[in-house]
Amino acid sequence: MPTQGHIKPFLKLAKILHSRGFFITFVYTEFDYARLLKAGGQDAMKVSDDFQFETIPDGLPPSDLDSNRHIPSLCDSLSKNVLVPFRDLITRLGTTAAPPVSLVIWDGIMSFGRKAAAELGIPDIMFWTASASGLMSYLHYPQLIDKGLAPLKDESDLTNGFLNTHVDWIPGMGDIQLRYLPAFIRTTDPDDILFNYVTNETREAPKATAIVINTLQDLEHQVLDALKQMFPPIYTVGSISMLCKQMSNNSSISLPSNLWKEDASCMEWLDRREPKSVVYVNFGSIINLSMECLLEFAWGLANSNHFFLWVIRSDLISGDKAILPQAFLREIAKERCLVASWCPQEEVLLHPSVGAFLTHCGWNSILESICGGVPILCYPAFAEQTTNCYFACKKWGIGMEIGSDVKRDEVEGAINEVMVGAKGKDMRKKAGKLKEMAEKAVKEDGTSSSNMNVLFNAL
Repeated sequence: MPTQGHIKPFLKLAKILHSRGFFITFVYTEFDYARLLKAGGQDAMKVSDDFQFETIPDGLPPSDLDSNRHIPSLCDSLSKNVLVPFRDLITRLGTTAAPPVSLVIWDGIMSFGRKAAAELGIPDIMFWTASASGLMSYLHYPQLIDKGLAPLKDESDLTNGFLNTHVDWIPGMGDIQLRYLPAFIRTTDPDDILFNYVTNETREAPKATAIVINTLQDLEHQVLDALKQMFPPIYTVGSISMLCKQMSNNSSISLPSNLWKEDASCMEWLDRREPKSVVYVNFGSIINLSMECLLEFAWGLANSNHFFLWVIRSDLISGDKAILPQAFLREIAKERCLVASWCPQEEVLLHPSVGAFLTHCGWNSILESICGGVPILCYPAFAEQTTNCYFACKKWGIGMEIGSDVKRDEVEGAINEVMVGAKGKDMRKKAGKLKEMAEKAVKEDGTSSSNMNVLFNAL
């Protein structure tokens, strides 16, 4: 899937395979390839003779390289326009000096990859980059439709308590409320592009030769046990970032994964802060905020009197530039705040000065927070971020949710509770235990390492 959150784990998996002797051809869309070049320069795309990059069109007209594609339009175009170019690319690769394609690894919501592989008689593997609970939720979208729970019947269902309806029939998901299922259900349009896209794409999962999931076996064991009753072989390999460090530590290649240029100066700024003193804020690569919402977060952060590192993308505010007002900048000018356009998030969350993470609850962010043992403040807005928030807050005890109607007083109170309150102390303790779980999983005899070795042998 041509978005930041999918590209990053795919590159980690590719690097692991490359370290084991596989010849890698990594396929970007032309648009994202251009963005990677802009962010990292031409040298970023020069890896090695047996790790190459190819591109296919996404079917959309040119647009601003500093902003994301419009996601509904992108998904609609991918479902209609990309199968033939991708199949032609595989065929062409078979006629070049490189080895012919012997395996296609496709994103779980890019099923044209599986279809092309099937047409050409090539084995395939589905890589699900998000949570297992997210996958399980999408697989039950058809039942939500059958039961009349989705799409919503009226806009009032967003506010009248309907989203508090309990759903107790999805395997491994407990008694989850409707509002914590992936947010694409929050539409009244039965023809909604994203709702139908994920429903149709995940139907292809059972047809894969095998499924690889970027999660920890012990973290989502109930959902995974249920999925294993439904699917072909499933291999949990999370955290793929930690596993990549473990399994490819002799590899010197550096892979271009950022669609925005990183500001590495934030690490020096963190070095000057006391342990557990900084709130790290990043709402991910896709979601947009209103200017009103941005200001409520800004003043909540400022009024908390804690240091904070805030990643503000150039396109964070839809249709406008995200510029903090001068009054706010004067208020926090005493070195309490650093604003960056993008940063090396994995390194940030491992830094000892970071005490909490205000996040949109994308799965990479959740895993990276777990790997750093950092408790989280949850502001989910898109896709299965709401489901990840549910597990972080209700099941694992490492998160605290901030309501969708953001108010500065609530933000201030939540930050102070996590940073210095009793609940925050408990959250930090639980986050530390999950960090130990993640570290154990990628050790030589851990579940993720063992699963990856089994997968190697199967290939």
